[in-house]
Amino acid sequence: MAGDDLAETKKGSSKNPKNSNESKLKQKSPAEFFAENKNIAGFDNPGKSLYTTVRELVENALDSAESISELPEVEVTIEEIVKSKFNSMIGLIDRERVDTQLYDDYETEKAREKRLAKEARASEIQAKNLASGKKNKEPGVSKVLKARGEASYYKVTCKDNGKGMPHDDIPNMFGRVLSGTKYGLKQTRGKFGLGAKMALIWSKMSTGLPIEISSSMKSQNYVTFCRLDIDIHRNIPHIHLHEKKGNKEKWHGAEIQVVIEGNWTTYRSKILHYMRQMAVITPYAQFLFRFISETPEKNVTIKFTRRTDVMPPIPIETKHHPSSVDLLLIKRLITDTSKKTLLQFLQNEFVNINKTLATRLIGEMGPDFGPSMAVKSVTSQQMVRIHQLFRQAKFDDPSGDCLSPAGEYNLRLGIIKELHPDMVATYSGSFTYFVANLSFVSLSVDFFLETLFSAQVFEGHPFIVEAGVSLGGRDGINIFRFANRIPLLFEQGADVVTRTALKRINWNSYKINQTQDKIGVFVSIVSTKIPFKGTGKEYIGDDISEIATAVKSAIQQCCIQLKSKIVKRLQAREQQERKRSLSRYIPDATGAVYEVLKQMTEEHTTKRKRYGEEDTVMLNKVSKHIITKETLKEKLAEHVEQVDYEMALEYATQSGVSEEPRENIYLQHLDPNKSNFIDLHSPNFVFRLML
Repeated sequence: MAGDDLAETKKGSSKNPKNSNESKLKQKSPAEFFAENKNIAGFDNPGKSLYTTVRELVENALDSAESISELPEVEVTIEEIVKSKFNSMIGLIDRERVDTQLYDDYETEKAREKRLAKEARASEIQAKNLASGKKNKEPGVSKVLKARGEASYYKVTCKDNGKGMPHDDIPNMFGRVLSGTKYGLKQTRGKFGLGAKMALIWSKMSTGLPIEISSSMKSQNYVTFCRLDIDIHRNIPHIHLHEKKGNKEKWHGAEIQVVIEGNWTTYRSKILHYMRQMAVITPYAQFLFRFISETPEKNVTIKFTRRTDVMPPIPIETKHHPSSVDLLLIKRLITDTSKKTLLQFLQNEFVNINKTLATRLIGEMGPDFGPSMAVKSVTSQQMVRIHQLFRQAKFDDPSGDCLSPAGEYNLRLGIIKELHPDMVATYSGSFTYFVANLSFVSLSVDFFLETLFSAQVFEGHPFIVEAGVSLGGRDGINIFRFANRIPLLFEQGADVVTRTALKRINWNSYKINQTQDKIGVFVSIVSTKIPFKGTGKEYIGDDISEIATAVKSAIQQCCIQLKSKIVKRLQAREQQERKRSLSRYIPDATGAVYEVLKQMTEEHTTKRKRYGEEDTVMLNKVSKHIITKETLKEKLAEHVEQVDYEMALEYATQSGVSEEPRENIYLQHLDPNKSNFIDLHSPNFVFRLML
């Protein structure tokens, strides 16, 4: 009996699907995780997904060109694809509706008659009002019935002149999430290292179409063409076609094409704003943006031309600062290192640790450690001791040599090129010094100006803040934020730059009216680790005192420059006002002086009063009408003009600015293939010496 009860209990428990599912262990691939949490990578909705796809492709294109010191040329095309064309692309035949009541936009005959009658009444009322001269009310927004399943599709194409990709690496570079060439401790544009992989995942989720890649590297005589999608559950590429084609034009770079669901109408301004800000921060790049619609009048073509060929230095991969590492990182570094001893490991795997300091650190760790100790034999407990010492010991701050800021020259040029402000001031915290190299063998002297950037530090990571403030343009304060030289367009209110510009800067003390003047604030932050906040990584938090202080200081330095320009402009305006005032009183002053002279002449003629020899000569001229009221007026006008000219000349000498009409001139070598020149770099200009 008991055995039967036990059997029934086991039998009943085996039929309980809930318990069996709870005990089953499941795993997800990285691709599956990001597909289910696509908002983390900026794919919140179709409109944002279109914007993020463009952004990822453009940033990859810039990185690719800059990696080989090639001036970037990026072409972006968004082509609208209507439903019938999309169906033909996937081999689906259009089908007429059979059961109309099945659809979300179905309208009954009674509802249709009611709507048409309402529209007819509204048209009749408008006609009567128009005939009687009355003003018509704005028509209300009618409800547009749209099925939930309707979608807008777009083909996004991005072409560049960059490095290109190796033939065999392309499938994994696009079809395997969390695999790429940007991992490591260095300044990068990407936020997650996903790049075009997330666009491919979104394409697979929304359209099911594969991505197409054409690529060729320098000196290759072929172009790689690859069509692939991704197996989301296994996180591996699914290759449709992978072949080599001829490359007669010797083209190098990449062209990526993907078809996705999107929304151009709602995110049009964001995409164009992104392209414009990218042109501001990279004036050495040339962008061509096209939107092709089924309706020709909706087409958009914008070209952002290159205005300089001076590129920032390429970011350099650096080593970890001891104060920025954790236990997991220490363990990974020990596992990956090729060094044998602990002394060599400390010297070569971290910055700012030389042989002397490494020896002192090992001595401080305790008797279980030694310079010749095998680094692979370090235990977990000993790793904790190393980590504790790293957090407590004093180290020099890391250098900013590994960073690649835009540079004050490029930032200033980008602001002027795209926004055309009345005034602009920039600051980068850099200093320039003169360097000369003497060669006694060839009896030559090489000289150049070298610019160094003073980096600041947050949690062991160096960062550089560059800022620009402009006057003129749009009303109010307009804030432009950049992180690792990419624009940040979302979640502006919580960003450290926005809060600093609106709450921590006393604009009135710099002769700037916050409510009336048209102010542009540009702040670019570059670092080996940008401390983004939020899942979308769209803003930098206001809780990091080091960055907040650096941002405030950079903006203030720009304001100080602008204040001197504003004061000089006010002085010039006062001089003009003084001239107008003097000119306005010339007739009255002339009449009064001439009446006095006439009275003096009468007294002299009647000998009622005697005057000196010089006065007598002047009075005789008055009596003979040599000096008249008109001559006095001319002399006073000439004197006012002379004083005004002398004051204007003094102002121009002090300010160094000519008020004559000016036009920007950009010099470029006639033969772009030749590079027989020397560039002398300064924060505000580049002087090119042709040889």
